Amino acid sequence: MTKAQSDRDIRIAFDGGPVSALLRTPQNARACYVVAHGAGAGMRHPFMAAVADGLAGRGIATLRYQFPYMERGSKRPDSPRVAQAAVRAAVAEAASRLPKLPLIAGGKSFGGRMTSQAQAEAPLPGVRGLAFLGFPLHPPGQPGDERAAHLAKVRIPMLFLQGTRDEFASLKYLKPLIKRLGTRATLKLFDDANHSFHVPAKSGRTDAEVMNALLDALAAWTDRTIG
Repeated sequence: MTKAQSDRDIRIAFDGGPVSALLRTPQNARACYVVAHGAGAGMRHPFMAAVADGLAGRGIATLRYQFPYMERGSKRPDSPRVAQAAVRAAVAEAASRLPKLPLIAGGKSFGGRMTSQAQAEAPLPGVRGLAFLGFPLHPPGQPGDERAAHLAKVRIPMLFLQGTRDEFASLKYLKPLIKRLGTRATLKLFDDANHSFHVPAKSGRTDAEVMNALLDALAAWTDRTIG
C-alpha cells in the first residue's frame, strides 16, 4: 500500500462531536465516498476497511467516520438528529479536505439510512448521489417499507447494493420501492448474500468475490453519477 493510500486519522468537530475519522486518498482519486458505519460496528470493522481498500484500488477516496455513540463506546445508536448532524459534519469535512473531488455519501445499514434521512431533510452540499451498502428497510422478521418513506424526498441518484438473503430487506418490499423511486434508484442484487454480504459455501462463491463484485458495481455507478 502506498503512502497516498494509507489511512489518515482526523477529527471532525460539530455540536454532537468531535468524532474520529479515517481519510483514504489514492493518488488517482476521481471521487470521494463519505461512508458511515452500521449500528453494531465502527469505522474500523473489517467490512469497512475492505470497502476503503477496494475503492482506493479503484481510484475512489473514502472518508470513514464514527457516530458519537460509537466514539463513546456505547451500544445504543444516536438519535436521528445527532446522527444526521454527524453525517453533515463528515460531508463538510470531506468537501473541505478534498475540494476538487465530487462526493458520494452513504454507508452500511444504519449509516446509510441516517445519510439518506439527512439528505431528505436538506440536501447535503456537494453530494452527487447516495450509495447504500445494505439498506435496512425493516427489522429482521418484521417486513415492511415504512423506514423508506423519506426516500421519496431524495432527488439525487441512489444505489442499493443488497443481498438476496438480506434479513433487513425483503425483496417483496424492496423491489416495489425501487420501482416507485424511478430512474433515481439503481438496485444491484447479490445472490445468496445476507445483510453482511456473507454467502454460504454452497453458493460456490466466497465473501471476497462478493465484495469485489460489490465494489466494481459501486465504482461503475459512481463514474456514471459524477459524469
